[in-house]
Amino acid sequence: MSGPIVVGIDGADRAWTALTWAADDAARRGRSLRIVHVREPWQPERPLAGTRLTLSERCEALLSDAVERVRAVAPEVETTAVLITGAVVERLRAEGADADSLLLGSRGRGAISGLMLGSTGFALAGHVRCPVVIVHEPPEPERGEVVVGYDGSADADAALAYALEQANARGARVRVVYGRQVSVLAPHPVGYGPLPGAGFGQELTAAMAPWRETYPDVPIEDSFVDRHPVPALVRASSGADLAVVGSRGLSRLTATVLGTVSHGVLQRAHCPVAVVRAPWRPSS
Repeated sequence: MSGPIVVGIDGADRAWTALTWAADDAARRGRSLRIVHVREPWQPERPLAGTRLTLSERCEALLSDAVERVRAVAPEVETTAVLITGAVVERLRAEGADADSLLLGSRGRGAISGLMLGSTGFALAGHVRCPVVIVHEPPEPERGEVVVGYDGSADADAALAYALEQANARGARVRVVYGRQVSVLAPHPVGYGPLPGAGFGQELTAAMAPWRETYPDVPIEDSFVDRHPVPALVRASSGADLAVVGSRGLSRLTATVLGTVSHGVLQRAHCPVAVVRAPWRPSS
């Protein structure tokens, strides 16, 4: 995608965290930034109590504050801010149609809209064309690693492409996690099943080869775990700056549906999470 990074804000603390993350990402990857606040049409213009400002005035003040925050951390980023009226999910989904990525705070009830960004994130992830990044509190200091779940599906390839672009911009490494759940109906006792054969490893090595050629400066580390991908990725996220998953995928490599995985990782990860849907390729 060649559009701007879009970040939705509602005045909650974690929305500001998402805004800072978006500004840093725009600066690193040379993108413009579009700040969006959605005003729901049924909200009253005049407050019942607590402030003399109208809703329109508070919305404009919120956006003005957001622009100033971006200028403070990334003055070189081209930034615009817009107030849109409508249903939150519908409007943000439309914003994501031409965006490089769409960012939201992980959870928070806004001082203006009362929007639960966590719920909105679940409604948008996998349903817009661009990557959706749900920003949990990012780790400090940065850990220099981006973790990505991979199962060979089209969405997993798109997730890997996004992870590599992020790692390249950050000067970080990529840890590719292959998780496979042992079926309770397998012919071996749980915990005593056969390990993946040589053919499995060769297949994974072959899948990574073109990515290593495309990103020769990004270290790619393969990590296979014989367990369900959700706990594997959640554990890996504790040492990462960003976790990336495909929105859905059903692969003969893992026999795991990534729709379940992406939902689980969004709920439990220790770092920001990007959900990527195919087709996606780095911006020119």
